[in-house]
Amino acid sequence: MKKLFAKLQTEYLTDGALGRIAQGTKILAEGGYEKVFRQTFETVPEELLVNSYACYLSTSAGPVLGVIYVSTAKLAFCSDNPLSYKTNDKTEWSYYKVIIPLQQLKAVNPSFSRAKSGEKYIQVISVDGHEFWYMGFLNYDGAVKCLQDALQTLTTSSIV
Repeated sequence: MKKLFAKLQTEYLTDGALGRIAQGTKILAEGGYEKVFRQTFETVPEELLVNSYACYLSTSAGPVLGVIYVSTAKLAFCSDNPLSYKTNDKTEWSYYKVIIPLQQLKAVNPSFSRAKSGEKYIQVISVDGHEFWYMGFLNYDGAVKCLQDALQTLTTSSIV
């Protein structure tokens, strides 16, 4: 994780800044986060977007720049740009997406590097044991609170 964050701080920092500018332009052009969320993910009419946060998702291929959306029904991440992959001898392109319905959410754990206090992560764990690590938030504290509130709301409503 240390090497990944070091790479983020150097090589990806410039890409991240440019990505944020491009993302802001895209969001404005397409009508705002709510509209982009509804166009990108299947939603039901009563589903509301609670908030969205620019961040990176840690993957085996390296960090992926995108947005995590928190709605009343799910957590959903989509990369800012399509990523390439090979099928046979052909190169394909697709947006990287992660969707976790709130009822499949088990834990939201804020984390940080003891060596470098600026390195902050959010670990999201699904009930089937999949872990997702998000980092590079512009508003880390707000993202932690929003994700934990989503989990707490789910926990509270299942107890009642």
